[in-house]
Amino acid sequence: MSIVKINVLTVPAEQREVLEQRFASRAGAVEGSDGFEWFELLRPVEGTDQYLVYTRWRSEEDFQAWMNGSMKAAHGGGGAGGSEGGSEGGERPRPAASGSTLWSFEVVQQASPKS
Repeated sequence: MSIVKINVLTVPAEQREVLEQRFASRAGAVEGSDGFEWFELLRPVEGTDQYLVYTRWRSEEDFQAWMNGSMKAAHGGGGAGGSEGGSEGGERPRPAASGSTLWSFEVVQQASPKS
């Protein structure tokens, strides 16, 4: 069965709209990845400032391939200046989240609505 990855993002109230807009503008960024099955961005309703980014994958290998491929490239590959070289001046937008934790799960049971 599938695996689930939940990225727990701590987002200050003043950054919520920024985070949601960034996710909306990334539409399609993961959907074409091999082994990708599902995505949801979950907004907290009360009692927490943590958003949940839920993704489901066919396998851990598919998730890792995405992490080390298109996801890494989309986030600048971790290098300074991204693909345009060492330009200074803070062109990269400030992160909307102040913290991130990744939870991993294996799907052991699932159900869907009855027809």
